[in-house]
Amino acid sequence: MKILGIDPGTSRIGYGLINSGNNLKLIDCGLIEIFDKSISKFSSLADRFEKLIKKTNPDLVALEKIYFARNQKTAIEVAQARGILILLTLQNKIRLIEYGPVEIKQAVTGYGLADKKSVAKMVSRILKIDKIKGPDDISDAVAIAITAAVRYNPINQLNQ
Repeated sequence: MKILGIDPGTSRIGYGLINSGNNLKLIDCGLIEIFDKSISKFSSLADRFEKLIKKTNPDLVALEKIYFARNQKTAIEVAQARGILILLTLQNKIRLIEYGPVEIKQAVTGYGLADKKSVAKMVSRILKIDKIKGPDDISDAVAIAITAAVRYNPINQLNQ
């Protein structure tokens, strides 16, 4: 099964695609970067995410939940971006599952309060690769995909 992990944000959306067979394997990872600061950034996000879905053809999309935000404006913008990601995933008839940050850290590192460096290190170990290149958004997205590979049970899912 191909799992696309998504770390949503306002200007950087990390993604990581893995194959969840007997051995987890990284297929692709990267960033969707949105430089537009106007309201049209959501249109750009929609276009770019739609292209990513078509390119990767995932069986499942795993998305990080919002759990805390210091800045209310940022939280609202991330929520709006998540709404677009959720809508496009469902419109493309792809199964969707969401995980909170503590659950992701627990699944990948064994410790729900692990820092980003520890998550990135364990992602590399789990996938038997040297390092995920780029910002934390990418390794976080791959960690989300790994969490889905470990925890997803389609029998218990009611959202699809």
